[in-house]
Amino acid sequence: MVAGQDTTVGPGTVIEHRMVDVNGIRLHIAEAGEGPLVVLLHGFPESWHSWRHQFGPLAAAGFRVVAPDQRGYGRSDRPEDVSAYSILHLVGDVVGLIHALGEETAYVVGHDWGAPVAWHTALLRPDVVRGVAGLSVPPPFRGTRRPLGAMEERFGGRFYWNYFNLPGVADAELDRDPRLTLRKALYAASGDGPDAGSGKQPLVEHGQGWLDTMPDPEELPAWLTEADLDHLTESFAGGFTGALNWYRNIDRNWELTAAWHGAVVSPPALYVYGDRDLVPAFPGTPELIERLPQLMPNLRRPPVVLAGCGHWTQQERPDEVNAELIAFLGELRDADK
Repeated sequence: MVAGQDTTVGPGTVIEHRMVDVNGIRLHIAEAGEGPLVVLLHGFPESWHSWRHQFGPLAAAGFRVVAPDQRGYGRSDRPEDVSAYSILHLVGDVVGLIHALGEETAYVVGHDWGAPVAWHTALLRPDVVRGVAGLSVPPPFRGTRRPLGAMEERFGGRFYWNYFNLPGVADAELDRDPRLTLRKALYAASGDGPDAGSGKQPLVEHGQGWLDTMPDPEELPAWLTEADLDHLTESFAGGFTGALNWYRNIDRNWELTAAWHGAVVSPPALYVYGDRDLVPAFPGTPELIERLPQLMPNLRRPPVVLAGCGHWTQQERPDEVNAELIAFLGELRDADK
């Protein structure tokens, strides 16, 4: 796939591709449909393609659907400066993209790392966000300690965030065989993985790599095809450093968001996660999820739990995710009329 080349995802849904100048960089976007704008934000290690099952249903429901390759990913620009991947830059990309597309407001949906970007866009710019949905990663509530330091202390430096912050180490490991990296990572974190639903923390033992504890599946899970893996592997032809730089700003993001300590996401919100996802088992996250209905003033319904679903929510359970998104977005759209 190249920018400007259309792709077809599902019957009758043509996705157009182009480059857009946003926030001082160029982003590759995929788009389809007409109507109120919905921006879909992917996570790690993914691309716009992770939303392939959402384009058709959302477009058919009357929405304009746009999914960028976020900075550091796919065919979008990959700044060399690590500090160019802060949460303020990422939120700036979303706001800038909405405006570059000729809109003043949009619905914003994110998965994995895309979820914190979506949540923070709603937190920092509620005037731009008509509604926000997060998949896997719950809304941000800033803690009192630097996240990397807290994980360093709790797990003796073995938490994968800390491993990803070792200069050049994870880059070399993941770049060695991108297809193997993606195959292992996607399988291990899915509802089909051997540790799915166990609550086991993603630790990297000293002297090992992130991939060392992940099995290489003999067959891909039913929700992932070889063609999907081909597409994703191509998107990482330029390496994983840009994507890893998001993790290298975790503590900096904590510093930059000090002014919003104690603030809550005010736009209408939806949170969806799988009961076999590793992220909701991160330290402190189960307790946060339990309290979300009390903490979030505009959470439109209790957190939606998808049975048997792992981390790759919208890919593993597309029909259920689409139904939740269409109901949520449709309700907000109708209320805005």
